[in-house]
Amino acid sequence: MDGPTLWAFAMGTAAGFLVRLLVLRVDYRQYPSCPHNYLAHLTVGFIAAVIGAMFTPALLAGEYAAVTFLTLAATQFREVRSVERETLRSLEQSLLVARGPDYIEGIAAVFEARNYLAMAAALTTATVGLAADRLLGPYLFWPAAVGAGVLTLVLALGLRSGGRVGDVADVRPARLRFEGPSLYVDDIYIMNVGSPEAREQVLRWGRAYLLRARSEEAAAKLSHPGQRQAILHDVCAVLGTRKDLAMPELTPMIRQQVETGDLGVYVTPAVGDDGAVMAVIRRVPLLESARGSDPGGFDAGGSRREG
Repeated sequence: MDGPTLWAFAMGTAAGFLVRLLVLRVDYRQYPSCPHNYLAHLTVGFIAAVIGAMFTPALLAGEYAAVTFLTLAATQFREVRSVERETLRSLEQSLLVARGPDYIEGIAAVFEARNYLAMAAALTTATVGLAADRLLGPYLFWPAAVGAGVLTLVLALGLRSGGRVGDVADVRPARLRFEGPSLYVDDIYIMNVGSPEAREQVLRWGRAYLLRARSEEAAAKLSHPGQRQAILHDVCAVLGTRKDLAMPELTPMIRQQVETGDLGVYVTPAVGDDGAVMAVIRRVPLLESARGSDPGGFDAGGSRREG
């Protein structure tokens, strides 16, 4: 390699690895949560950055086998998705409120995509630097390469999170009440609680909230079972839960009012703060699997569409 090519490779690798490092963080999902997981993801991210940074120099040198290596790397990164999926599935057995398969698939897809993001950042940085060196002169190599690296970092941080429940729905406190043994959130039926002692525990620890979608498409997304389970899991992951194996009546639930599409949320958080619970609900990510849901016949105003 000549000087500019070597520097382009080094800067591309650094930019790709830095992108992977910046988007790897522990959040409310508590995953990854140990040094071994960090090491595994950063190692794969570094490999992705090296491959992306090497691609353009290899093509310029006539090494067209680089295309084959890029395709092979993309195939191997799909194995990352499978490993994350299986790991999260195994962790489900110890959770009082599970994530659900849709949430797990979304997390696994994100881990796979972030390796492609690291590869793209490295490829862009190295390519822009080499293009500036060969087309505009060597004095523009450093400004172009550094500018491309910074731009990819900014774009990566912007892509770190997608839509959230708070973007498509309004959340407000609701009334938790009984009609005989039937538990309701406002007018939305939740479940049957036969024991008077259990009903007392439900009213003592339970919290109720109403989710009202702002559009027909939003109502379809929120009605998806995987999206509902993600809401319950995040509330319990962040604020804890009073649920215990001996008290199934304290199991968080979400039910839909058929006529309007509104969702009644019943949770038993360890931190009984309405503001905190609603803040968590608003920050729950919109799952990819829920975005393709059929609208299901609800108008934006909340009434059911006929015909």
